[in-house]
Amino acid sequence: MAQGPAPDATVAAADRAATALVAKLTVAEKIDQLLNAAPAIPRLNIPAYNWWTESLHGALGPVPTTNFPEPIGLAASFDAPLLHEVAGAIGTEVRALHTMGRATGHIGTMGSALNTWSPNINIFRDPRWGRGQETYGEDPYLTATMGVAYVRGVQGPDASRPQVIATPKHFAVHSGPEPTRHTVDIQVSPHDLEDTYLPAFRAAIVEGQAGSVMCAYNRVDGQPACGSTMLLTDHLRGAWGFRGYVVSDCDAVVDISDHHHYAPDPASGVAVALKAGVDNECNNATLSRTPGLGDRYREALRRGLIGEADMDRALVRLFSARYRTGDLAGIRPADPVPASAIDSPAHRALALKMATESLVLLKNDGVLPLKPGARIALVGPLADATRVLRGNYSSTQSAPPVSVRDGLVRAMGADRVTQVPFTASITDGDPVPDSAFVTPDGQPGLRADYYNATAATGTPAYPDRPVVTRTEAGLRSAASQLKEVGERHKLVWTGALVAPETGTYRLALTGVKGQIDIAGGNPVAATEYSRWAEPLKLTEVQLVKGRRYPLRLQTEAGNSGQPGVFWKRIAATAMQDMATAAKRADVVVAVVGLTADLEGEEMPVKVEGFAGGDRTALDLPADQRAMLDAAYATGKPVVVVAMNGSAIDLSQAKARGAAILEAWYPGQSGGQAVADVLTGRSNPAGRLPLTFYRSVADLPPFDDYRMAGRTYRYFTGTPVYPFGHGLSYTRFAYGPLRVTPAAGGAAAGLRVVTQVRNVGGRAGDEVAQLYLGFPDAPGAPRIALRGFRRLALQPGQAAEVRFDLSPRDLSGVTPEGVRQVMAGRYTVSVGSGQPGTGVPVRSATFDAKASAPLPK
Repeated sequence: MAQGPAPDATVAAADRAATALVAKLTVAEKIDQLLNAAPAIPRLNIPAYNWWTESLHGALGPVPTTNFPEPIGLAASFDAPLLHEVAGAIGTEVRALHTMGRATGHIGTMGSALNTWSPNINIFRDPRWGRGQETYGEDPYLTATMGVAYVRGVQGPDASRPQVIATPKHFAVHSGPEPTRHTVDIQVSPHDLEDTYLPAFRAAIVEGQAGSVMCAYNRVDGQPACGSTMLLTDHLRGAWGFRGYVVSDCDAVVDISDHHHYAPDPASGVAVALKAGVDNECNNATLSRTPGLGDRYREALRRGLIGEADMDRALVRLFSARYRTGDLAGIRPADPVPASAIDSPAHRALALKMATESLVLLKNDGVLPLKPGARIALVGPLADATRVLRGNYSSTQSAPPVSVRDGLVRAMGADRVTQVPFTASITDGDPVPDSAFVTPDGQPGLRADYYNATAATGTPAYPDRPVVTRTEAGLRSAASQLKEVGERHKLVWTGALVAPETGTYRLALTGVKGQIDIAGGNPVAATEYSRWAEPLKLTEVQLVKGRRYPLRLQTEAGNSGQPGVFWKRIAATAMQDMATAAKRADVVVAVVGLTADLEGEEMPVKVEGFAGGDRTALDLPADQRAMLDAAYATGKPVVVVAMNGSAIDLSQAKARGAAILEAWYPGQSGGQAVADVLTGRSNPAGRLPLTFYRSVADLPPFDDYRMAGRTYRYFTGTPVYPFGHGLSYTRFAYGPLRVTPAAGGAAAGLRVVTQVRNVGGRAGDEVAQLYLGFPDAPGAPRIALRGFRRLALQPGQAAEVRFDLSPRDLSGVTPEGVRQVMAGRYTVSVGSGQPGTGVPVRSATFDAKASAPLPK
């Protein structure tokens, strides 16, 4: 079995310290440390530590953090160096949250650790998968490159002394459907495993040197992913030489016995995982502090299913990681990052830059950029939406978001933008801004009373008097920043809601109990806490501008639902209002799409087009399609701005719209980025990291993991928009390719050089993409991305672009799963997108004289 490189001095010292520490633990203490919520060990001065920390595209914490675009948008930037910078900023904020937790004593809560369960580098093989938005798209090479950039960025320049340990997930062969993920046994061919599902993980471990990895829920070829010899032993620790720790997805170890029935009982299930190499079990029951979770390990130990040495091996890996990050003293300085680093001005500027680079101009008949002084009729359910900007796996605590409406008003002036409220829609529901709340005495914010539970365990009881009373800016909690407030607490907000405009609103409460009193109508009330990802229960009410609507709402620690008040202003006459506004406008801007409340992780959603977090169709919601038809019928040019985390059918917009801008879920500054592109302040250059199909009828069944007929590499049909597509406000030309094989021949490597010139009249970015066409051999894809560079060019400016392709870059995979440089003739193409799609491309050929197998 292969071994990784010998550990350096820091890693070796951390391993020795961890080994010495584990030797001092009792069996009971060892068992407690195997779960994600690891309690303190006071006698050894070991603080509590909760491994559950998320930062997919921004740190999730109890205070406002910087919210960057959803990963599918990060991928659309085709800018790995910028993603590296974004990940570095995220790592800084994660580390600052750890500093805050240590300062306040809240160090056992989620989001306070020096590791993160990111990035998600699963392959987005099918647009129906609700969690595909969390990934870097459908291509293994793009996903690997962006995944390595994230890992290196968040961990910092020294993997042996990481600022934050990255955890690529979900290992492996995991991409929906969501409703079956706890029970399904995925059968994957050796070819697809090596060709599609493993390359990004290999890159994250071997090139990125990720310190951790998360195993998935599903089975792979009969074995649970968190008990897979093939994945965890043969590939991860064998062929790739991984020396870090493995964490389970949350309840994936429980699934081994309870849902997969691979093990006969829970004790056997934890034994399967621990023996296979899972070092840390995430268990959802830790959220509610359910006692007795360690009993399964005690029973497994008593029955001889595991030995103490199995626990010690896992614990040494875990404590070594804590020493290397500086969470435990003795190996490196703690290097605390101050809380002021969270959501800094520099990070906000970076969020805007990345949002701008993520935008993809799919079509433009010349209407864009908008002319100065143009009059805009702004329509669609997402025109003024803010929740949509955040996407999936994002903190509700983030900087004030900028909607498309806000961005256009800033860019064009309020007198140039007429927004038309939409009718009631399944995309409704935005967080009520802090500016809409007043305290009982009429001051900005809400009165917040914090109560500590009177007992450490059991059903919580609370005293009559709060331990802290203060004013919060809105429906926010400062519990994690207050030393007086314990982990088991209740928070009660009182004050009033004030609407900025008179009209019809839809209101909903999440994660709270209590009510908002509505004058002349029934209160908007919640008698129990909503569950995580539960759909909003919106109530239609009439609100009057300036009137105060009293509220009293409460939440408790351990409540899985995020506390929030959501609303949406709607109109019954939206279509007529749009027609009227269009008559006075030069252009109609329609902001349409989906939200992460419809597509996402295992959600109890079942409406037309959506089920369980996944999608059942690629269409926009029916009311949006009707609105677009009405917009086209006005005769004014229609600019379609799409917000979504997955491919949607844009065939009608392509045929009838004047322009299409794909915006994804673009983060807190998304509306500003959209406005800057629409008005020409920024020149778009994003590229699609997905194939945009016309219909699911063009695809194999969702639960079929064979790659045949999927993604641009194996799809033989005609897409609406191809992978890699994206337009600009300027034009680029490519010079002939210079192809130079390595000294040992092309099978040993290849250099490809070309010149890119901006031949248009505006400055702009170009994404030069290199694709390989392979010899006609079994297992070869139709075409495959093997290089990309994003570069900025002034009008008339030229730059040389060089791609150095390794044997692995040149390789394909045989049906038997052997990776090799295939003998025969190759075509290499470099240009603005895929060859044969009507964009500028230069091509050349080269030959590989003989096949050259590569290691796993």
